[in-house]
Amino acid sequence: MPLPMPLLLLPLGLPIALGFSQAAAAAGRCTFLAPIGGSGASPVVEKRVGPPKLSPLGLVLGRTNWNTDFVVDRPYASFKVFFTASSSDPGAEYPVAGFMKFSDGSSLELFSALMQPPVGTGRMFGPFPAVPGKQAAQMNVKVGTSTNPKAIGFSYRISVQGCD
Repeated sequence: MPLPMPLLLLPLGLPIALGFSQAAAAAGRCTFLAPIGGSGASPVVEKRVGPPKLSPLGLVLGRTNWNTDFVVDRPYASFKVFFTASSSDPGAEYPVAGFMKFSDGSSLELFSALMQPPVGTGRMFGPFPAVPGKQAAQMNVKVGTSTNPKAIGFSYRISVQGCD
């Protein structure tokens, strides 16, 4: 059985394979998904976690940059999420969670992690298999939370791939 290919995250958070084998090619090709609301120039989203903007009733309003959605434009066999820290505070933990949203309005949490990543380091989450009998419509990644004020100001890059 061939060994899995090691991955290296480039400065933009894009993965490259450090080796190639026919078994890896047979495992399927991956395509970056387009972020919702992006300019279309890059599948990699760069964000900074903002403080919650509260209404007089205590409801969160406005952009906090906690959520990023990617369009699933066709059926895929699996999905990968790539996360890279652009800034970091050694005393803070950064919550990162990923969700698969389906065309019927339901969703599935794929992962939830507290991270303390040094600047420039990244992590791949997945691959996560498609759910039989459900059509994925979006992939969602949430970074930060209103209950973790130390995550405010944290900047990161995020991207998602769909794989055949």
